[in-house]
Parts: sequence; structure tokens; C-alpha cells
Amino acid sequence: MLENKFLEKLKDGDRRYTARAISVIETGDSNSASMMKIIYPYTGSAYRIGITGPPGAGKSTITNQLTKFYRSQNKRVGIIAVDPTSPFTGGALLGDRVRMADIGYDEGVFIRSMATRGSLGGLSKKAVDAADVLDAAGFDIILFETVGVGQSELDIAKAADTTIVVLVPESGDSVQAMKAGLMEIADFFVLNKSDRPGSDQAVVALNTILMMRPHDMHSWMPNIIRSIASENKGIEDIAKEIERHFQYLKDNDKFLKRREEKTKFRVKEIVEERLRAKLWNTENVLSMEASLQQVVLGSLSPYQLADELIISFKNHITQ
Repeated sequence: MLENKFLEKLKDGDRRYTARAISVIETGDSNSASMMKIIYPYTGSAYRIGITGPPGAGKSTITNQLTKFYRSQNKRVGIIAVDPTSPFTGGALLGDRVRMADIGYDEGVFIRSMATRGSLGGLSKKAVDAADVLDAAGFDIILFETVGVGQSELDIAKAADTTIVVLVPESGDSVQAMKAGLMEIADFFVLNKSDRPGSDQAVVALNTILMMRPHDMHSWMPNIIRSIASENKGIEDIAKEIERHFQYLKDNDKFLKRREEKTKFRVKEIVEERLRAKLWNTENVLSMEASLQQVVLGSLSPYQLADELIISFKNHITQ
């Protein structure tokens, strides 16, 4: 009965129950898995937008202004601001929540800061689960804003329907170095603070790299949108480009296929995470440590030790 009440309150968009559901998700225990089973049938309606890029590019300001734009269209917006993990508490530093204080009082906006928890891509796996909670709670738009750590910022592309990479004119000199990471995941680019010197050169550098991509007449070519987010300039153009990308995915039967591909990555990660947790139980950790000296001295190879641990794990799960 309590479970039904919780679900109904969540589906009604109750902020308190939404916050409680995300808190349960963050624990990662059996209650978290149970929560996901309950809410998942009610997900799938929200459009998920990832906003990433180097630190200082203005991601929070763009997130803030986009939220205001969607609220003007009476759309409910959920924001997952993924912060670096605090070295003291293990939690999020909450910097983005402070910067978004002016929209935090809007009843149609829900902001949650979450720690990266050491995720190399800068996007906590729990942040994706939290997006499901917001989806089930009836939010129309979900914005992921990530820490922006450079080439390892690839997790965002596995979570969002549309991925925006925010750059600034000063990024022009480093675009070549970025192309192995951020450059590949962008569905389009936003050149923020485009009133600064070097704006035109940055656009030329981006276009040069984009033209080197393999493409044909049916493939999506990322655009470059100029903005000055602090002055609310270019925000409507960003929203229009998001809509254009969404229509492209729908018109070319790629929307559901994209979501299937992202779901495959997600399921793999869940399986690997659970297997890793079971594999590195206390017994196996002690067994490995007891054999390390043999490996160092050369009487046992790392591969032999790994095989022994795997055999031990297999025997354990088949008992």
C-alpha cells in the first residue's frame, strides 16, 4: 500500500517524493534496484539533453537560460547538475545549484546536484537513474550538466538524446586536441561568449574539423550556434537546434534506435558493476593479496592468478 502511495505521489510530480526517490536511488542498494523496477514502466516521455564542455565555458548559464525558455513554454524541467565529488564528504559540491538559485524557486523546475563518484566520464551512473525518476515524475525536459573534464566526457552521449558541447572563443587553439573526445559526441556546438575576440577563428577551426568527418546527404551534420548566455542571446537558437535534432532523429527512424543503443550500454554497465562487486568479495581479495608475492617473484604470472580468481568465482556462484 505504501509502495502504491509513493508511486502515485511521484507520478503526480510531488517534489518531496521526487527528492526521496532520488535519495533512494543514490544509495545503490537493493532498495535502489526495487525503486527502479517500480518506476521504470512510467519513463520514456521526457527528452534528455546533455550539456558539456570545458570548465568555464558557461554551461551553467546556458542551462539556466534554457530552463527559463522551456518554462516560458509551460514545460516542466528537471536539472541534474553533476558536480565533482567533494574530497571531504564524498558528496556533490553543489556549485551549480548555487549558480541556478534564481530558477530554483520555480515549482516547475527540479534541480539535483549529484557527485561524479569517480566516474571517468564525469557523469555518475546514478545520475542516469535519477533522470528516470524525473521522467516518471512527469518532467518534460531533463538537462544533464556535467563537470566538463575534457576527452573523458563520453558518458553524457550514452545518457542524452541530444548532446551539446559548449566552447568559448579561446577554445579555438585546443580544438585539435579535443577532437578525439568532446568533438565526436556533439550533436551540435554552442560557441558561448561569442562577443570575445577569436570567435570567428574558433568557428572556422570547428567547421574545418567537422568537414573532415565521414558524412553523406542523409547524415546529421552538427551546427555551430553562437551565444552570449549571460545576456540571454542565442538561447532560442539553441532550443531550435535541439528541436531540429529531435525531428531529424524521428524523421530518420533513429530516435528509438539511439535509445536502444544507449540502453544496451546501460545494461552492460549494470551487469559489469554487479559482477565486479561479487567477484571482489573479501575471500577473493584476500586470496589475491596472498598470491601477489609469487607474481612479483615470477613464480606465478598475473594471468594465472587472474584465472585462479575467476575459477574460484565461478565455483562460488555455482554452489
